[in-house]
Amino acid sequence: QVQLQESGGGLVQAGGSLSVSCVASGSISKNSAMSWYRQAPGKEREFVASISGGRNTFYAASVKGRFTISRDNAGESTKDTLYLQMNDLKPEDTTMYYCAAERSVVVTSNPDYWGRGIQVTVSS
Repeated sequence: QVQLQESGGGLVQAGGSLSVSCVASGSISKNSAMSWYRQAPGKEREFVASISGGRNTFYAASVKGRFTISRDNAGESTKDTLYLQMNDLKPEDTTMYYCAAERSVVVTSNPDYWGRGIQVTVSS
């Protein structure tokens, strides 16, 4: 099994920056693809960004140029951590953000594992 634990959300003013993290544990490969999604109450889940096993990154058009996804799992003693650096935040970025992981190195639209989510709120 794979466990994903998000942290780092909170409240920020529009135009500000925030970083969210996701620590992955359990039987996850260092080369598994991982992603960030977001979902507001009553709305469809929305893809935000992903990173493949080969470290290729992909972004939704709405966040490209403002958000950066990265992953740190290089060292044996390093926790396997997925990051999302969010800059120039807008009120419409306000929602729950979810970390997700695949069993494979390939990014899909239906990840196998999900975190519980973390709230990001951008005030205008």
